[in-house]
Order: sequence, then structure tokens, then C-alpha cells
Amino acid sequence: MGMVSRRPLGFALLAALAGGIGLARCAEAPDSARTTLIVNAVVADGTGGPARTASVRVRGDRIADVGELQADPGETVVDAGGRVLAPGFIDTHSHHDRGLNERPGALAAVSQGITTVVVGQDGESHFPLADYFGRLAEHPPAINVASFAGHGTLRARVLGEDYRRPATAAEIAEMRGLLRQELEAGALGLSTGLEYDPGIYSETEEVIALAREAARVGGRYVSHMRSEDRQLWEAVEEIIRIGREAGIPVQVSHMKLAMRSLWGQADRLLQRLDEARAAGVEITADVYPYEYWQSTMTVLFPNRDFDNRESAAFALRELAPPEGLLLARFDPDSSYVGKTVAEIAELRGTDPVTTYMDLIAESQALRQETGESTESVIGTSMDPTDLARLILWPHSNICTDGELAGRHPRGFGSFPRVLRRYVREQGALTLEAAIHKMTGLAAGHMGLEDRGVIRPGAYADLVLLDPAVIADRATPEEPQLVSEGIERVWVNGVEVFADGAPTGARPGRVIRRAGMR
Repeated sequence: MGMVSRRPLGFALLAALAGGIGLARCAEAPDSARTTLIVNAVVADGTGGPARTASVRVRGDRIADVGELQADPGETVVDAGGRVLAPGFIDTHSHHDRGLNERPGALAAVSQGITTVVVGQDGESHFPLADYFGRLAEHPPAINVASFAGHGTLRARVLGEDYRRPATAAEIAEMRGLLRQELEAGALGLSTGLEYDPGIYSETEEVIALAREAARVGGRYVSHMRSEDRQLWEAVEEIIRIGREAGIPVQVSHMKLAMRSLWGQADRLLQRLDEARAAGVEITADVYPYEYWQSTMTVLFPNRDFDNRESAAFALRELAPPEGLLLARFDPDSSYVGKTVAEIAELRGTDPVTTYMDLIAESQALRQETGESTESVIGTSMDPTDLARLILWPHSNICTDGELAGRHPRGFGSFPRVLRRYVREQGALTLEAAIHKMTGLAAGHMGLEDRGVIRPGAYADLVLLDPAVIADRATPEEPQLVSEGIERVWVNGVEVFADGAPTGARPGRVIRRAGMR
């Protein structure tokens, strides 16, 4: 089920072309004239079109030329050895900004070919963005960073602790003013986390009012929808309504069907999204390639009735079974990290439902003392057949939803996992189609200019990879294992990853909304 009708590049051909990767440096030239020429590459340019053998010249931070090229005097020459050269991958739903100051080399991202991360997700963003962007400019990381403005962040600043209610007209106006400030700083648009506090208490009209503010300047809307399980269909209708009434492109974040009784209904979901697109709503999605998610134990209680045994039993029956609910963080007792609710129930001598409720109560009690989050879980909730259908949808791109040092393997493995599983092993996607989902399509969904493609004038964000061996290695038990098959990565023309390690270069930039600098 390839995404392009033209002849795909087969792995047999790639294996035949593949050879050693060499680096030769010609006579030194002044920085202003120094260029890099990547030769003997199989170029998958990010458009989804057929890959072709070509050379790529990088001058400064941009791609200068693509084609049959000869080395100029003083030019650095990289022999790709028949490997695939693609645009740097764009992670449209990322949390790799967490700890980026401490880990500016961004190993989790660059080691899987990611050159740009889009943060400010799930309704939570740095505030004010002008200050955050200023810090990034002063101390650049290895990767580019773009951000949405988080609805939950704005709502918390306006409503404070009194957020468990709809906002008043005056409060919505105040939020719109804060959003304008963030958009002026370069936010890509508005993000929501309508399954989380405080966004869960907002009415649709509040979100539409803010989305209209973003639409006014050409911004976009991305959403962790109000439900990915119990009220999935209502949540889908809500995001479609927001797109229609606000006149704004909308993206479903980390699209999934995360409830057992929803399994097998991926085609129904995609049909509804296609209907919305046909009716004029520009709706898209991103997806990460895992059947398990990471969030909080409390997210499975939409009514926040944590002491309701029936609600807890439903969560463990329909949303994530006790043996499939793994503690990734538990501050009240860190010895539970890496254990499932089923395993903890056996240790405690209590049934899984009681154990689950007790764990929530203990974490909530500690949160009352500290005022901070105290727990996180990885839950297995999705069907692999559904997941494949969602990834194959022509309007879905790839994301990680991952972190630099998180417990979920998606932070290190998402992009190579797609290339291994859906391209090489299953043949469900052509290599060119998969790379398009990671680059050109992702850039289009985020409104990013001159990123995600290999063509003259585009930024020189590039990844050199070996599709015959590329594979994710990270697992829930060892979530920070570096993937195989990513050979070299360049960000804005500077090499940031080579020989299995970051180079130490920090050429990353803040990417602001299209039309801003």
C-alpha cells in the first residue's frame, strides 16, 4: 500500500548500491566560501517521488545544488557510499525540549535522524515564548526548535487554581491577548490537551475563540483531543467543528484508537476525517509507531472520579490491562518504576483494581504536598492493525511524542521503527513514501518553510541512512538504546551526528511561524 504510484526504490537495489562511506577534505578554504559536497548518494528528496542517485552541495546553511556535480577546490567531500540521503526528519509532536539545556546534543533526536522538533504540545508550552526563544538563541542546541502556544498554559495563567469550570467571556478575552503575544513571538499556532487539566474543563466555544485568534495570523491548531477512548467519536467531531468554525488547519495529535471495543474501527475514523476534508476542513494527523502510550494514571478518568471503583475497573478492562500498565515514574515509591500494576498488586497482596486506585491516591497525596506531577505510566491500548492503517493514511505524518531521557522507547526509536517495520519488513510503505511522511508532509502540516525537502534553496537539514539495516533498538526495559542505520546528520549545514555519536556542534535554530524571522 505505497503512498506514491511511481516505481519505488527497492531494498535489493539499495543493498547493491551500498558501500563504505568516506570523507575526503580538499584544500582548506575560508569559512565564507567553504562548502560540502555529498556524492554517490541515493537522494529521497522528501516529496514522495522516486529516489535517484545524485550529489548534493551544501553552502553555508542551505542546499546550493542537486544533480551531477563535481567537487570545487577547497570543498569538503562526503562519499555517501550509495546510502540514502533524505531531508532531516521533522518531529511534529515532540517533548524533546524537556532537559534540552542539560542535553543540548539531543542524542535521542539526532540519533534517529530528527533535525527539527515541534514542542509546546498537549496544551503546555514555555511561557513567555519570547524568553524561551531568546534562551535558545543564546545557547543553541544541536536541533531546530519550533513551538505552539499551549491552551492549558494560557488557561492556567488566567484562571489560576479556579480552573474547574468554563471560562467567562472576560477570561477568554484575556487568554486571547496572551495568545496574541505568543503568536507575535513566533508560535506556530495553538495546541490543546483537552484530556488534561486544566483544558478538560474548557468548553468548545472557548477553544474556537482562541483558534480564531491563531487563524487570524495564519497559525494552526493541534490537539490531544478530548478523548482517545470512551468519547472518541465526540472528540473527533469537536476537532472538526473547531477547524470548520475557526477556519484553521487542524491536526489530531498522536492519533489512536485506545480502547479495546474500538479496535478494528480505524477505517471508520479515517472515513470521517476524509469526509471532513472533502467538506473543506483541512484536517491531518500525526502518529507514533507503538501500540503503547505514556501519560498519567489519572488520564484514564475523564470524570476525575479516582475513588470510583467502577471507573477504575473499566480502565483496566478496556483501556489498559493491569499487565499492560507499566509505571514509568512513581515518586511515592521509586521501586515500583518498571513494574506493572499486575506485578505491584501481587507484591501488595491486593487485587489490581484496588492497587490501581491506591497508587493514584498515594501519588495524589504527594502531589498535594509538592504541587508537582509525581507519576507516569506506559499503557498498552492499541491494536497493531489499526496502527498500521492510521500510519498509512495519506494525511498522517510521523511523530515521536518522546523525550530526551524518557521511559518510553518512542523518544529514541520512532522514526527508525517506521522504516524497519512498515518499509523493510512489511512493505506497507515505499521508502520514499515513508520519508515523505517524516519530512515534506510533516513540514507542510506545520507550515514550515524551506524544511523537509532536498532542493536548491532549502535549509541543509539532512540525514544519511542505510535502509538495509536501519532499526530501532529502544524497548520499554531499555528505552534509551540508540537506533542502528543512521550514519550522519546535518542541521543547517553543520554535521551534528556521525559515527554513532553527537559531534558536539550546536547549529540548531528557533523556527518561527511562516513569514516571521
